[in-house]
Amino acid sequence: MRRRELITLLGGAAAVWPLATRAQQPAMPVIGFLSTRSRDESARVVSAFQRGLAGTGYADGQNVIIEYRWALSQYDRLGALASELVRRPVNLIVAVGAEPSALAAKAATATIPIVAIFTTDPVATGLVASLNRPGGNLTGISDLASTLEPKRLELLRKLVPQASIIAVVLNPTFPPSAQQRKDLEEAAHALGVRLHILHASTDDEIEQAFASITQLNVPAFTIAVDPFLLTRREKIVALAARHAVPGMYFLRDYPLAGGLMSYGNDIADLYQQIGMYAGRVLKGENPTDLPIMLPTKFELVINMKTAKALGIEVPVSMQLLADEVIE
Repeated sequence: MRRRELITLLGGAAAVWPLATRAQQPAMPVIGFLSTRSRDESARVVSAFQRGLAGTGYADGQNVIIEYRWALSQYDRLGALASELVRRPVNLIVAVGAEPSALAAKAATATIPIVAIFTTDPVATGLVASLNRPGGNLTGISDLASTLEPKRLELLRKLVPQASIIAVVLNPTFPPSAQQRKDLEEAAHALGVRLHILHASTDDEIEQAFASITQLNVPAFTIAVDPFLLTRREKIVALAARHAVPGMYFLRDYPLAGGLMSYGNDIADLYQQIGMYAGRVLKGENPTDLPIMLPTKFELVINMKTAKALGIEVPVSMQLLADEVIE
């Protein structure tokens, strides 16, 4: 064989060999991230999820691909988005933004593992068989957010003791809403206050709810847990300021935006825990063997600037209880 032909042959082999090697490498696993919320207002929790995932050795774009699907608070879109991820196909679905995402993911697949965040007891809603042994293809963390409604009502009454009636802004399209109302009514009875329930599942209904609060001269309100109402936090806080009515919220995102007070979970911690669970499932653990986690971090946040604007004097005892006081 001539020297020039040999060089050409070897050069061609060198060019082909890396391609063949790459072709034999296994494809990166794909996570389907299904959320009731929107990308723009979820940056903080997405970062927390990625931190948790990184703790198990996975980084988006390096050794795992994350496909995001956002329902933009339109719960009826979740079924189609979940089915789209199943067809992709993905190795795992992370369903966040409460029960609507988890229900849609479970309806879409009985085989692809699902890691989800719940606001209520997933056993009571039929999503899992038990907390210790979930069964099926779904596990996750229950943030107990809805079960904290009575505690939020109690804290609001302490801050506004003259409130004999309290408005509740509640989204009736949110699956746990019936239980939320029941829990709130029981808590109100124990506190000796009356509730004025206001339904809000659209922007117009949110505005109508605050107009009703003003017309009825209701001295305080609370926002029931709901992803849609969370995505509208800027609007809600602005309406509360315009109508000069004190409110209690379920996440610190509200007082950070100018709301009066919140009591609830450290949601960034929840997403980080979910990221760690997702990594464990990708490494081969079975969701059936991963118990439903429960939250360990709760936080009371008070915005003192808003309290001053409303003419509310926050007791020192409550300030000392707060995990964060915004001056």
